[in-house]
Amino acid sequence: MTFRVAVVDDEHTVCLRLKQVLDKEGYMTETFETGRPFWDRMQTFPFDIVFLDLSLPDTDGMEILTRLKARYAETEVIIITGHGSIDSAIEAIKRGAHHYVTKPFKLEEIRLLAAGAGEKISLRMENQRLREAALTGGDEFLKGFIGTSRAMQEIFGMIKKVATVDCNVLLQGESGTGKELVAKSIHRLSPRKDSPFISFNCGGFTEELISSELFGHEKGAFTGATATKIGLLESASGGTVFLDEIGEMPGSMQVKLLRVLQEKRILRVGGTRPVELDIRVIAASNKDIKKACVEGSFREDLFYRLNVVTLHLPRLSRRKADIPLLITAFIEKYSKPFGKKVNRISPQALDILMHYNYPGNVRELENIIQRAIALTDGEEIGEKVLPDDLQKLEISMFEGEGLQTLEEIERQHIAEVLQKTGGNRNMAGKILNLPRTTLWRKLKHHKLLKDD
Repeated sequence: MTFRVAVVDDEHTVCLRLKQVLDKEGYMTETFETGRPFWDRMQTFPFDIVFLDLSLPDTDGMEILTRLKARYAETEVIIITGHGSIDSAIEAIKRGAHHYVTKPFKLEEIRLLAAGAGEKISLRMENQRLREAALTGGDEFLKGFIGTSRAMQEIFGMIKKVATVDCNVLLQGESGTGKELVAKSIHRLSPRKDSPFISFNCGGFTEELISSELFGHEKGAFTGATATKIGLLESASGGTVFLDEIGEMPGSMQVKLLRVLQEKRILRVGGTRPVELDIRVIAASNKDIKKACVEGSFREDLFYRLNVVTLHLPRLSRRKADIPLLITAFIEKYSKPFGKKVNRISPQALDILMHYNYPGNVRELENIIQRAIALTDGEEIGEKVLPDDLQKLEISMFEGEGLQTLEEIERQHIAEVLQKTGGNRNMAGKILNLPRTTLWRKLKHHKLLKDD
């Protein structure tokens, strides 16, 4: 990788000397003798490494450093200073500068400092690459997924298997579990990856609108149809169609979709000439489609056409090991765009989030972290910026509510064995593998003794 380097110093000779040595080392170097032109250039074409003089004629160098680290946190800054300003250089390092060099400097110092900054950037990039590989099983096509839990690793494995087989897929999972992300990953890993991926939400639309959107229409097919329109199914030819919320599709449209899947061709609304199709369909629903078939709200024959392979996406509450990873990813995603320096979450806040049930799944967690970053002034998300209902979480909200204690289970089991043995303690003791005296003590403790 070739790093872009900026030299910002009001001495013309310093700029020339640094540019010569840095260009010779293979860097792409630009020089600036004042701060404002540098800042304008930085905003349009950011630099990886900046050699920055703190004493500039038009701008305070420390102010530029502060703005740089706030907006371009990954840019490495090396301070150029005089012998009398060492204290300022040390203060700059506290504010995020990589290192400093004092005038007059040796060119070898510049080479070493630039190399060190470059190695730091390369290491950070490699760590990010390895982190993403660990989160997605090492496959670039799964980028966007986060999860090291067993549940998500199983999903990753299924995506890879299903993607190479050109069959229809049904995705089942609650809202916010990432069904469209799975569909896109299957498409990217499939032989159809170079053809279109078209998505359509079947919920909340009339039959006429769904029909027009999916099948298209001929000119004059209805009032307002002033031109022929190519439908989504036809425009996806060679690729993948993702039908979200398939359980909301009207019954009459289910019949039409079934015919498309059977015949591999469509008729545009108002058309008479069939159009051949070559598409793969991935359908998704937050409803149990099999149950909907039993209830009569979804066609069983369409279900079997779509249900060649089914993937069940887990709720976030079933993969809580992934919550810290997700929080870290969301902090990285929103902190910089929000103009914040947030880089971590407090143990107390994390503990609250680990015990929440997440009815909105990953999407809800992402919203919570967005809100927390917006309300956080420092570098750490604390429990006070979490929604009020999370701060007031009670034990009763935990998923373990209603489970029996070991003592309750033991009493129930002993009572059940006694009932089935007709109250025969000798036989009950053998079944429970308990000596007679131990069984008697447990019967007494659990108040199961009857008058002898």
